[in-house]
Amino acid sequence: MKKAALILVLIIAVAGVYLIFWPVPIEPVRWTASTAPGYTGPHAVNNKLAGLQTISLGAEEGPEHVVMARDGKLYVTVASGNILRMNPDGSAQEVFANTGGRVLGFDFDAAGHLIAADAVKGLLSISPDRKITLLTDKVGTDPIRYADAVIVAGNGKMYLSDASTRFAPATWGGTFEASVLDILEQSSTGRILEYDPATRATRVVAQGLSFANGVALSQDGRFLFVSETGKYRVWKISVDASNLDVAQPNPQASVLLDNLPGYPDNLMRGLDGRIWMGLAKPRNPTVDKLADQPFLRKLTLRLPRAMWPIPPSYGHVMAFTEDGKIVADLQDPSGAYPETTGVTETPDRLYIQSLHAKSLGWLAK
Repeated sequence: MKKAALILVLIIAVAGVYLIFWPVPIEPVRWTASTAPGYTGPHAVNNKLAGLQTISLGAEEGPEHVVMARDGKLYVTVASGNILRMNPDGSAQEVFANTGGRVLGFDFDAAGHLIAADAVKGLLSISPDRKITLLTDKVGTDPIRYADAVIVAGNGKMYLSDASTRFAPATWGGTFEASVLDILEQSSTGRILEYDPATRATRVVAQGLSFANGVALSQDGRFLFVSETGKYRVWKISVDASNLDVAQPNPQASVLLDNLPGYPDNLMRGLDGRIWMGLAKPRNPTVDKLADQPFLRKLTLRLPRAMWPIPPSYGHVMAFTEDGKIVADLQDPSGAYPETTGVTETPDRLYIQSLHAKSLGWLAK
């Protein structure tokens, strides 16, 4: 019995040393999380997103971004690196292109080129004849590590989010894994970049964002709306800003939506002035409680992945106006369609985007 007790003590000691000292890639920053509002007010619990109809994607999964192009076709990015093209009802599916990376967001320029934010490759241009060209993967000599979303302005300039300058998906096991590391660390290294195809120059518009995610442009082209996933908010930032640090008060940047009930993701312009946003996951009380506990956040990463504080699936998308008024809120508490990252609105349908779903969801309007 003494030997068994000794072995047990040794096991406990080794486990303790592991939990305290085993190296992890994050250096957590202390921050203050506002008390979660819960599903109340404009976000009162509902089932408006339940019972989605779906379009099979075959062996593909993760329809993270969807655009209805001028040719009347749906273009859909998936986890394999493919960009699919199909009819609005999902028929006639084909692979339009494969970037060899993971496109998380894209738009079309005036010449019909598909401009892709590839989390592995950088900012790409794909011509109508499917030729892939790298536009930029650096700001000066600093790499773009996590290109996430992109929007093309009327003047041709392109605005993209570099979600994290700490954790590149190519290095840290993929887009989801890198995002978890960045949000747990809270070092706020995300930024918004501008690429000017006329000069081929890339510059920093704003920085200091905790996982810079979705990007949308105001109707007058003067402002960007940006999802800051790690701090549950949406910013309104002037396109004229230069190297602006959002941590410092500045008239060129303001928080439009704050203390959201989930993690804001893609932003997409809809009809009638709406901007649609997906909330990929609901907030986790444990994560918020650990905001001012850097050591415990490091310890969390030493636990088996099944014990990480990953929130459960909860379907949730919403729409707001440029002045921050919420005009639509659709939920599915069952989370049957996982990680609702955004919405693509057409005159007769809402297509629901997802990081991991094995089909493309849609609702009739």
